[in-house]
Amino acid sequence: MKLSFIQTGGTIDKDYQGTNENHGYNFEISEPAIKLMLEKIKPAFDFEIFTVCKKDSLDLTDEDRKNICDKCENIENNKIIITHGTDTFKETAKTLSKIENKVIVLTGAMKPAKFSDSDAVFNIGVAIGAISVLPNGVYIAMNGMVCRWNEY
Repeated sequence: MKLSFIQTGGTIDKDYQGTNENHGYNFEISEPAIKLMLEKIKPAFDFEIFTVCKKDSLDLTDEDRKNICDKCENIENNKIIITHGTDTFKETAKTLSKIENKVIVLTGAMKPAKFSDSDAVFNIGVAIGAISVLPNGVYIAMNGMVCRWNEY
């Protein structure tokens, strides 16, 4: 099995850069959190990682969603996991729902993956476990649940 991961940003990829001036409220989105997770896990499947954007999901535009959709359509692989902010992943999933020949799972986290008490690893694990058995379509995997995007 080969999985394609797409980074779009969101809390899962945030890193808070605390300074005396910003009291820890300044964040930046840097390398995909999934990269660090997979390096630690050393999974038994092949994978590739792409970055389409690095934004909080509240800042995503229709153009960003089109770029995410275009990337999904142009990836040869038919199993794609997208890390995304939780506030608007249903909007992105709706845009992706026109893609019929792939399994696409969106997931994210309520706390950044770099936090020790983050739900990121759990949500990614659920998405990876589900994608190998799901039929083509667009899904959201969060908090131990996997649902079709329009049923979340």
